[in-house]
Amino acid sequence: MQTAPAILIVDDDPEIRSLLGRYLAGQGFRVLSAASRRDCEAVLARSLPDLAVLDVMLPDGSGLEICRDLRARHPQLPLIMLTALKEDVDRIIGLEIGADDYLGKPFNPRELVARIKAVLRRAAAAAAPPDGPAPEARAYRMAGFAIEIELRRVTAPDGRQVELTGAEFDLLRAFLERPGRLLSRDQLLDFTQGRDRDPLDRSIDVLMSRLRRKLGEAADGGAPLFKTVRNGGYQLVVPVEARP
Repeated sequence: MQTAPAILIVDDDPEIRSLLGRYLAGQGFRVLSAASRRDCEAVLARSLPDLAVLDVMLPDGSGLEICRDLRARHPQLPLIMLTALKEDVDRIIGLEIGADDYLGKPFNPRELVARIKAVLRRAAAAAAPPDGPAPEARAYRMAGFAIEIELRRVTAPDGRQVELTGAEFDLLRAFLERPGRLLSRDQLLDFTQGRDRDPLDRSIDVLMSRLRRKLGEAADGGAPLFKTVRNGGYQLVVPVEARP
């Protein structure tokens, strides 16, 4: 029988921990909880969860610091940040240092569960090994890059592997499947995360910055791959070759 995913909740508010613990357990998850960074480290020393939900403000440190540390120690561990609605800077910093998603307080537990399930799906797709013999992966080529969809692998022009997070790969795939089209932030959020964008949502902008940096650092110094259109969105501006 498949083990239920373990979710670590790191928040110093006992009411939030209790509420989320009951709700997540009712949704079929195993729940671990921590009230501080010290408690979080104690939990991690015993076992690694399938996903961690981190509050930004903790009594002995910052959830941002934990996020940065966990991303360095466990690159594949899915992370969701909890922030106050007014703390837009913290949201952006969290995404820049590797959080997979964020949710502003106050929030509906059902929304958090939806985010958890979406992030876990992306993580499972990224980690899934090929089924049986190596498949003929559906692939794309652009500007010297080779992108294999089923393997979720990006190879730079010089042969090096470009390490993308699940969210970054899904964003790249959205452009590859719609070459040359101008895609709005709302469209990209829907294509990659299946949700609507609130007015303060900067996640697509941050992911675009990370994707540009990673692909730009691996490129051969050619023209930019993406174009930003003011009040319009983003556009992949290099030719794309699709391969079955």
